[in-house]
Amino acid sequence: MASSLALPSTSTKSSSLCQSFVPKRTHQPSFVSCERSEPVNGKPRVPIINDGTLPKFLQAKRLENAVSRNNSRLKIFTGTANPSLSQEIAWYMGFDLGKVNIKRFADGEIYVQLQESVRGCDVYLIQSTCPPANENLMELLVMIDACRRASAKTITAVIPYFGYARADRKTQGRESIGAKLVANLITEAGADRVLACDLHSGQSMGYFDIPVDHVYCQVMNLIGDVKGKVAVMVDDMIDTAGTIAKGAALLHQEGAREVYACCTHAVFSPPAIERLSSGLFQEVIVTNTIPAMEKNYFPQLTVLSVANLLGETIWRVHDDCSVSSIFQ
Repeated sequence: MASSLALPSTSTKSSSLCQSFVPKRTHQPSFVSCERSEPVNGKPRVPIINDGTLPKFLQAKRLENAVSRNNSRLKIFTGTANPSLSQEIAWYMGFDLGKVNIKRFADGEIYVQLQESVRGCDVYLIQSTCPPANENLMELLVMIDACRRASAKTITAVIPYFGYARADRKTQGRESIGAKLVANLITEAGADRVLACDLHSGQSMGYFDIPVDHVYCQVMNLIGDVKGKVAVMVDDMIDTAGTIAKGAALLHQEGAREVYACCTHAVFSPPAIERLSSGLFQEVIVTNTIPAMEKNYFPQLTVLSVANLLGETIWRVHDDCSVSSIFQ
C-alpha cells in the first residue's frame, strides 16, 4: 500500500534534485544536486552519473578501491537482466565486469560458462529477477552453479529486484509460498549470501537460510494534511499502478497542489503507463533496479541509479564492514 508524504509549498521543483539513496530513518533525508538530462520525445530524464553525483565519502571510497583493485580477489559478473546497472556498479567500484558467456539454446535452455578463473575468489553475481522473471531466475541459478563448480570461495547473489517477494504468505487454502521456494532454490544452487533492495516485506529475509543484506532506497511516512501542498507518494514497487493512481486521485481531491510518485522497483505491467501518464502525477521517480524499456517511457518519468548504493554495500560485505552504518 502506498503512503504519502506532504511537503511544504516551495518554489523549487523536484526535478532539480535527486537522492543518491534514501534509507529508512526518522530524521530529514539529505539530498544532493545532480545533473539531469531533459526528456526528449517522451524518454525519461536520467541523472548523469559522475563523481559530482556521489556523496563525498562514496567518492573517496570508489577512488581508493579503484587504486587497489588489481590486488583484490573480488569478482563481479552480470546476468542479462540488467547489464547497464551492473556496469555502473562495476564503474563505481573501480572494476571491470567479469567475462562470462551466457546463451540460450533453441529449446530455451540456458548455458553459462565463466571465461576467467574464480578459484578462491569472492564472487558477486548481479541479476534482478524482473520480467521475464522465470528466465532471469533460472539464469541466476545456473550462474551460481557455475561459480560453485569453479571453486569460488564465496558466492553472493546481488538481486536488486527480487521478483517473488510478494508471494510471502498464504492468503487462502492450497496456496504456495513462492518467496520461500525461490529462497530455497538460490540457497541450494550454492549461494552463500544474498544482497537485495527494498524487499516487498521484511519477512522475506527469514525465508533464506543464508545471510541477507537488505538495503533501502525509500522513505515511508505521512506528515500533515495535503491542502495546497506538494504530496509525495512512496512505495516499494509500482506494478499496474492501480493503488498509487487511486491514492493520487484522492490527494488531488483533498487539495494537493502537486503529486509526485516515487518507487524503487518499476515493474510497470499494463495498464501502468496509461495511469501514470494520465496527468495525476507531476513526476514519477523510479530507480533502475529493473531496466526501463523504451515502450514504458513517458514524459513524467525520471530514473535514478542505485549503483553507488549497491557498489558501496558490496565493498562493505567484502571487507566485513557494517552495512547498516551506510544509513546512519
